[in-house]
Amino acid sequence: MKNTFLFLLFLQSFSLFAQKSIDKLLKQYNDNSVPYITVQELAMPKTDVIILDSRELKEYKTSHLKNAIHVGYNHFKIDSVQKKVPNKDAKIVVYCSLGIRSESIADSLKKAGYRYVENLYGGIFEWKSNNFPVYNSAEKETDSIHTFSKEWSKWLKKGIKVYE
Repeated sequence: MKNTFLFLLFLQSFSLFAQKSIDKLLKQYNDNSVPYITVQELAMPKTDVIILDSRELKEYKTSHLKNAIHVGYNHFKIDSVQKKVPNKDAKIVVYCSLGIRSESIADSLKKAGYRYVENLYGGIFEWKSNNFPVYNSAEKETDSIHTFSKEWSKWLKKGIKVYE
């Protein structure tokens, strides 16, 4: 019984450490210009939420959230989004690997007049680490996650790490 309690305490401590580490990373790179939404909040059934993937196409093809629209990062064009999502009052969630690139894209959306834009806290890494499903280019569920690089792969806690 005591060992079980200690093990559970260890798991909780590890989870809190990981959370604090992501907090620290996001505070280092982001300026909180866009509010966060947690993976748990996004996973709750919602109507009319538009999900935008701000990673590169090879990352998106490896895995993405269900019904996510690829908008990219390096070649992001606001005009392309405006054609796909003309309603500036649409509820939009933008994600990337961890929530850094997505803040930049979400900020661009806000500057273009979109009113309800949120950044997915921890991105697809946090999504997968919380056992939510991701899909490949054939729209089949997968455990593979493109981690952008070997260095960034340390932030993915569950799934198969893919990078070139």
